[in-house]
Amino acid sequence: MTELPREYRLRQATSQDMGVIRWLVLKEFLDPTQLRSQQFWVIELKGQIIACGQLRTFAQAQELGSIVVQKSYRNQGLGTYVTQHLIDISNYPLYLECLGNQLKNFYQRIGFVEVDFETISPELQQKFRVTSTLANWLRLPLYIMVLKKK
Repeated sequence: MTELPREYRLRQATSQDMGVIRWLVLKEFLDPTQLRSQQFWVIELKGQIIACGQLRTFAQAQELGSIVVQKSYRNQGLGTYVTQHLIDISNYPLYLECLGNQLKNFYQRIGFVEVDFETISPELQQKFRVTSTLANWLRLPLYIMVLKKK
């Protein structure tokens, strides 16, 4: 994994970070439910959170989610860094859902592949059903993906 520049700091989130994390997630229209500090990792710059991501654990799988980088800090590899860190600490199988071809392509470069909704665990089907229904209704391209085991 590429090193973060010295002025950036990756750390596990604390309960005091949740206001900023919620704001980052809501600004990007991501799922604002099930946000728990112990599931999040953040990147700070000069004491300010500029990126975050979470790893939700279910009985039979984990979900990568809420990967957000503040707009003024994008295209510097910070989203990739948080994502790779969460992959490194995860257990398989690791799933995610994303909207749009740009995100699908990003996750494919990291090693995720698209899977059929019916093949994922019932627990994740329940969680992803709302998003899938909404995406179908709005005709948005939603992808459910799993990390290929290496």
